[in-house]
Amino acid sequence: MTSFWSIWVVVLTLACLAIVFGLLVWNMTNYAGVEEGESCGHEFDGIEELNNPLPKWWTYMFFATFIWAVYYLAAYPGLGNWEGLGQWTSSNQGIKSLAESKQAVIDAKAAGKTVQLDVEIRKAEEKFGPLFESFAKRDIQDLASDEKALEIGQRLFSQNCAQCHGSDARGGQGYPDLTDDDWLYGGTPAKIKETILNGRVAQMPPWHGALGDQGVKEMTAHVLSLSGRKVNQKDAKAGQAKFAMCSACHGADGKGSLAHNLPFGAPNLTDKVWLYGGSQRAVEDSIAKGRAGVMPAWKEILGEDKVHLISAYVYSLSNSK
Repeated sequence: MTSFWSIWVVVLTLACLAIVFGLLVWNMTNYAGVEEGESCGHEFDGIEELNNPLPKWWTYMFFATFIWAVYYLAAYPGLGNWEGLGQWTSSNQGIKSLAESKQAVIDAKAAGKTVQLDVEIRKAEEKFGPLFESFAKRDIQDLASDEKALEIGQRLFSQNCAQCHGSDARGGQGYPDLTDDDWLYGGTPAKIKETILNGRVAQMPPWHGALGDQGVKEMTAHVLSLSGRKVNQKDAKAGQAKFAMCSACHGADGKGSLAHNLPFGAPNLTDKVWLYGGSQRAVEDSIAKGRAGVMPAWKEILGEDKVHLISAYVYSLSNSK
């Protein structure tokens, strides 16, 4: 945080502690002018208020919590940017990448600091590592029918993949539906694991500069006709003549790169599955402006054993028995 907000937090925290402590001390003195145990003169419905102070043990507990608060703020980072006498930290400011995060942990250890996240990860690995290793020795197809493996795989998916693909794995605009049998790079267990481990980078170049407005309209008509849509036949025929420039990735038949064993990730244009939308406007935008898709690599984040379980879960979504 900035210096201003750091000072603001420090002043506000210490002021609150001082006020609470002052209030506690002030209440230890009898300012009512009424002897302890005597009536304060307030009575309602037969209930009379007496001048009875808090029990001593209760008062001592207040002092104990105050002392604990002072100790905590001295030992741990609770006063703005001050890291505390224990030099304890759970996060680092300015971290924007996985590499920077790992380096920050290395630097913190070298400086003798305790990084809580690193401690928690180590404990989790010690506890669950053997379980993940046992599942990693089995085939993905075998795990796809194992309820325990799928339960763990689903939890890992929900924590790491659902943000893009949805909690039900049905995807959204720009994010593939993993429950159908339509794959860009292959739906075999090996290909699914390869995709999750290493990620994917897809690039559809923009064609407006080469085709112009009318050319994009004609190409859109032809592309939509490949999946049986009703279109302007004149435009579709004109678009078909230009489709040769698209066939390098999508194939001359428009069935996509996977049908021709090519590693491009070019989608099948003859089915009714559309990654970025199948309306005329959406297809026009894809052709005119191009598309860029990135699937992050999870090997360094989760490790191969956890990816193995997620792969089994994803495979099971479109191969349930």
